[in-house]
Amino acid sequence: MIIVNWNTRSILRDCLSSVFKQTQGIEFEVIVIDNGSSDSSVQMVETEFSQVNIIANTENRGFAAANNQGIAIAKGRYVLLLNSDTIILDDVIKKTVLFADTHREAAVVGCRVLNADRTLQQTCFMFPSILNMVLAATYLYKLFPQNRFLGRERMTWWNRNNVSEVDVVTGCFMLVRRQAIEKVGLMDERFFVFGEETDWCYRFKKNGWKVLFSPDAEIIHYRGQTTKQMAKEFLLQLQGSRLIFVKLHRSRLAFRFACFLTALFFFLRVPYWLATAALRNHKRKMAIQNARTYLLGSFYCLANWKKLLMNKEAVEGKL
Repeated sequence: MIIVNWNTRSILRDCLSSVFKQTQGIEFEVIVIDNGSSDSSVQMVETEFSQVNIIANTENRGFAAANNQGIAIAKGRYVLLLNSDTIILDDVIKKTVLFADTHREAAVVGCRVLNADRTLQQTCFMFPSILNMVLAATYLYKLFPQNRFLGRERMTWWNRNNVSEVDVVTGCFMLVRRQAIEKVGLMDERFFVFGEETDWCYRFKKNGWKVLFSPDAEIIHYRGQTTKQMAKEFLLQLQGSRLIFVKLHRSRLAFRFACFLTALFFFLRVPYWLATAALRNHKRKMAIQNARTYLLGSFYCLANWKKLLMNKEAVEGKL
């Protein structure tokens, strides 16, 4: 399994502890790729988990590139991408491997994901499309989560209690067949973070593989532990990654419309944060910052969408 870490020493320790405690009856290796952490994450792993193979990058290379580093040295017939902010429960890795062994048509298998309070986390979603982006911009799926049309992109109506073929398995726990990787290739490193699993699943499916969800095993995912360190940058990057996907896999006209819809997504949220700043003194600073970020995101979408990206210099000429 491959765990990418960036300044999450404490939760990485919990994640690794759960892996070794909860994984029985199966051979596995653990590879940690540290993306230039400054919180002594590397030293903690070397001291407390000597059985882990750790690669220490001198800079943050991004999620896709770091995972590719791990895949290059991994030896197993499956590669498990696991977020550092997860806790393994009830032998989930063995259960997922057994499921994959009986579903050889699957390139990717995901499991059931829970929040810290053990409520369901709605992982798995559809590929970005113009229709899905229109619905996402309205936030109507939050008001009507059981509506299959409004909630189609995030599949908000689905309780994740049954085996299902899906478009995308969320990258916090993503078991990938080595044979499929050899045919399709590694993650696209133009996705610095976010969207890389979407692009990968799309490429797997285009090459005849399936992406499956299994409800028989669970993990806990403390989402946002990495992104909260640079909330503004990650917010812009999330939408920028969606635009990368559309540019790579949809028509030129669809991409232009997607830029407009993303600009609308950002702009529609500015009045809310301005009102919050005016009405709630204790949240004023945060609300003003959010309003600025959304306004800036809207401008970038219309003027130069690549400015949304955290690795904009690296992708110049490649998109």
